[in-house]
Amino acid sequence: MLSQRIAHLHPYIPGEQPCDREYIKLNANENPYPPSEKVLQSIKNFIEKSSMKMSLYPDPESLELKRAIARMLNESGGVLNACEKLPFKITEDMIFCGNGSDEVLSFIFYAFFDSDKPLLLPEYTYSFYPVYGEYYGIPLKKIPLKPDWTVDTQAIISAFKNPFSGFICANPNAPTGIVLSLAELESILQQAQGRAVVIDEAYADFSHTTALPLLEKYENLIIVRTFSKALSFAGMRLGYCIARPEAAAALTKVKNSFNHFPVDALTQHAGAAVCADWKTYAENTALIIRTHDFFSEELRSAGWTVLPSSTNFIMVKKGGLTGKPALSGKTVYEKLKTHGFLVRYFDGPATGDFVRITIGTAAQMKMLADTIKKL
Repeated sequence: MLSQRIAHLHPYIPGEQPCDREYIKLNANENPYPPSEKVLQSIKNFIEKSSMKMSLYPDPESLELKRAIARMLNESGGVLNACEKLPFKITEDMIFCGNGSDEVLSFIFYAFFDSDKPLLLPEYTYSFYPVYGEYYGIPLKKIPLKPDWTVDTQAIISAFKNPFSGFICANPNAPTGIVLSLAELESILQQAQGRAVVIDEAYADFSHTTALPLLEKYENLIIVRTFSKALSFAGMRLGYCIARPEAAAALTKVKNSFNHFPVDALTQHAGAAVCADWKTYAENTALIIRTHDFFSEELRSAGWTVLPSSTNFIMVKKGGLTGKPALSGKTVYEKLKTHGFLVRYFDGPATGDFVRITIGTAAQMKMLADTIKKL
C-alpha cells in the first residue's frame, strides 16, 4: 500500500515533549517567557470581535503580516537590540511567510536546490536540513567543522570549485551556537557563483548579528527567520524569510502549488501584534542573554567546556574540549532527567560528548547550575 519512497525517509526527531510528569523543559530552545500582555489582549480581541473571520479563508498572501514584519525589521535594525539601523529599507515584497520556519525551509529546498548537484552544508548544523534533502532527493555534501566547532568558511569556498546546488547554514549555528561574522558570510556569498545561499537566522536576535545588510548587494541570499525563539511563539507556528522580491515571488509560486492558505487568520493577526510590540521582546531577549552569560560562567568555573554560544542555548561537555569526557553526554542527559531537567542529547561520535541546554529563567538556570555541579 505504501509508496516505495517512504521506506527511504528518516524523519526529524524533535526534543521530548513530556506529558506524564512535570519537568523543567530546556531541550527545544523555546522561550521561557510568554507572549506579551499586548499580544495576548490582541488575540482575545480578535476572537471576541472578529470571530466571523474564523469561518472565512485567511489572506493567502499574509499582506498585513508581511507589512508588520517589514516595519519591525526596519524599526529594530533587523534584529532585537541591534547596534545600528539597516542600510536600506525592507519592503513587504521581500517577505515570505509560512507555518513555522520549517515549512519555509521546505519551500526553499524545492525552489532553489537541484537533485543533480549536491547541496553544501556544515557537517553539524540544523538536523532538519538532511531530512529535507532526503525528502526532495537532493544530495548533500557535508563540510567538516574546525576542531573548535566553528564553521570552516575556507573549506566551504574550496568546495565551490566543484558543481553544487547551493549552500545552507544556521547562523548562529545549531547545535553549537557559534556565529559567523558578517565578513565571513560575505566571503561565502562572493564565491557562491550565483547559487542560492540560505542563512537560517532562527537565533539571530540573541547574537546581534544578521546577514540582512548583505541583501542589498547579493541577490542569491535568502534569510530565514522564526517567531518561535526570541518572539515566544513556538506554539503558534510562524516563520518567514527575507529575500530579493524575485526570490520571494518564487517561493509564493511554490506555496500556491502546494497550499495557498498556509498561515491561518489568527496566527496572521497575532504575528502582526508581536511585531508591533517588538520592544517588549527585545527586553526579554536581553534578559535571556544575561542569564546565558551567568549560567555559562557557572559551568566554566566548575570545569565544564562551554562552546562560545550566541544563542538562547549552550552546548556543554564535562571536561576539556578534546579527549574523553568525564561524563558522556548521554549520562549527563539521563542524570539531569532524574533531577527533573530535560536537556537535549545528540548521539554521535563527536556530539555524543555534549548536551545542549536551553536557557530558561534565571531561577531555573540557578537550580540547574547547582545540580550540574554535583554530577
